[in-house]
Amino acid sequence: MEAASGYLQIGELSRRSGVSTELLRAWERRYGLLRPARSEGGFRLYSPQDERRVTVMRNHLERGLSAAQAARLTLEEAERRPDEAPALARGIESLRDALDALDETAAHTALDRLLSDFSVETVLGEVVLPYLHELGERWARGEASVADEHFASNLLRGRLLGLARGWDGGSGPRALLACAPGEQHDLALIVFGLVLRELGWRITFLGPDTPLDTLDDATRTLEPAAVVIAASSPERIAGDEVSLRKLARNAPLWIAGAGASSVVGKKTGARQLDGDPLGAAALVARAQRE
Repeated sequence: MEAASGYLQIGELSRRSGVSTELLRAWERRYGLLRPARSEGGFRLYSPQDERRVTVMRNHLERGLSAAQAARLTLEEAERRPDEAPALARGIESLRDALDALDETAAHTALDRLLSDFSVETVLGEVVLPYLHELGERWARGEASVADEHFASNLLRGRLLGLARGWDGGSGPRALLACAPGEQHDLALIVFGLVLRELGWRITFLGPDTPLDTLDDATRTLEPAAVVIAASSPERIAGDEVSLRKLARNAPLWIAGAGASSVVGKKTGARQLDGDPLGAAALVARAQRE
């Protein structure tokens, strides 16, 4: 259950972070990673700063550090930036105001400042994705126009692709990313790729509306450690079970987004990625190591 004023009980913190409650308690006990307050009823309540430390800790672990090393680095980073939360809140507000005003120059200025002050993963997970979610909800309620949605999406997509330049370099495992046939929404997939790149992967991105036979050809050429197909609804991949089974025989296959389902997984051998892009990237990286 989510507590008042932005504080979380441990079950909700576990759900949002992808870290079990048992492990969260162990990190709190062994390393002092979490510093909960207490509710009137005696429940531990975890702050946004606690949630941020869990995310940073998890990322260090994904990069191969021991738990003790990861905790030490996480706490050192938190001590270096005690004013991070207020500064981040100001940056978010500046970006939101600029995008809502359709002010491209101000939006780029706000993004420049955020990217200079915070990690790419922080900007993606705490700024870009929450804003897009909020904008989608406002659009559904009739409080934002198509112009608002298109302006923000196109501006953010351009900046994200700028960050993606060179993301196929290095020597790490390769991920092949593509949107399902007919799927035009690729922002979350770009975010996923950027986070996976931060975890040491090489990324090949085919973009929106990718025919599955083309994806199969690329899979044979690249021999990736993971193929990820984004689909915003099950209909995007309905009837493509034969092609998906073929893909799954050639590389580990994942279906991301609302189109992911256990039914498709059972029919094709694909695995589901139905969480947020940051957690999904961590899951793929972890599966590749196992």
